[in-house]
Order: sequence, then structure tokens, then C-alpha cells
Amino acid sequence: MGVPKKRTSSQKRDQRRAANSRYEAANVVSCQKCREPILPHTVCSNCGTYKKRAILATAEE
Repeated sequence: MGVPKKRTSSQKRDQRRAANSRYEAANVVSCQKCREPILPHTVCSNCGTYKKRAILATAEE
């Protein structure tokens, strides 16, 4: 079985571990009805619609 010849420094170890935890920015789209920015595949919290269908009852209704 292979054995490392030199000890891995803490900096190299941490760089290797950090490479897997980089996050991408969340994709934001606009609501088709009110143009409010929302996350994709979610109900709009402003107007309560999803794919142009009323899902949630809002205070206006």
C-alpha cells in the first residue's frame, strides 16, 4: 500500500478540501406576472402565482 513520502501541509490540505465547497450564486428569474425576482420553480411570494396560475390567496383578493 502506498505511503506518503512527505507530510501534506495544512495549507495544501485545506485548499484540497475547500475546492469541493465552492458555491455558485443562486439562479434568479423574474415572475411572469409581476416581474418580481424569485427563485425558479417556486411560488411568487409577492403575487402568489406559479406558471401564471394563482396558487396562494393574497391580501388583494
